[in-house]
Amino acid sequence: MLKFQSLLTISFLASLLSTNAIAQNAVIVNGKSIPKSQLDKLVQKTGRPDSPQVRDQAREMLVTRELILQEADKRGVIQKESVRDQLEQARVGVLVAAVFEDYVEKEGVAESDLKAAYESVKDQYTGKEYHVEHILVEKESDANAIIAQLKAGANFEELAKAKSKDPGSAKNGGDLGWVSDKSLVPEFSKAMVQLKNGQTSDKPVKSQFGYHIIKMVDARDVKVPSFEELKDQLKQMIASDQNWQKTKFTEMMQKLRAKAKIQ
Repeated sequence: MLKFQSLLTISFLASLLSTNAIAQNAVIVNGKSIPKSQLDKLVQKTGRPDSPQVRDQAREMLVTRELILQEADKRGVIQKESVRDQLEQARVGVLVAAVFEDYVEKEGVAESDLKAAYESVKDQYTGKEYHVEHILVEKESDANAIIAQLKAGANFEELAKAKSKDPGSAKNGGDLGWVSDKSLVPEFSKAMVQLKNGQTSDKPVKSQFGYHIIKMVDARDVKVPSFEELKDQLKQMIASDQNWQKTKFTEMMQKLRAKAKIQ
């Protein structure tokens, strides 16, 4: 009886260990285990929310990759000189990109380049911006009825919450925040810029979305962001410029050669 119980215990432990091993693997392809950590990393790289569907797609990618690797080994293609040369070129290409990225990150963009870029972009911040609210409805008759209610003293924000079909602004009383006239459809912009502060359009404004009742809250000159406010954006802009990258890469190679002992 004791021997039988021992066999049951061993069988249970073996089953438990097997279950744990399966849980730690994403999939097993021809006996080759692919760890769950690889699946987790691949799912994260997709940038999509984690879900069973995303995991299934990622798992299929891992299976495809492993099958190709196994087949490459079986056929001996890795031993071909042409394949090995291409693999080495790919390896060097990855390292060149990584070294240059690290160099740019540590050396940074010159302050003079940043200030020159700031001078070139700050002139874009011209004109006016407007703080507006609106109510959007499907029918002109509905818009006219709302305008009549407003003239009778109804609250614009409350009507927007109750009747506006714009899901983005209705819950905020129709508030669109500060906007540029260039960021809105032409019909809306044309009517908006003619309003004075506190004024509401007395006729429905038709656009591709329906009929708008517009309220001007305030208007102001566009504020030019400070150098510090734009600094991070300027760095990204400069670092993505191909001509700048070529110049910076040449600079890096000159420094490496200057320090190197080449015989």
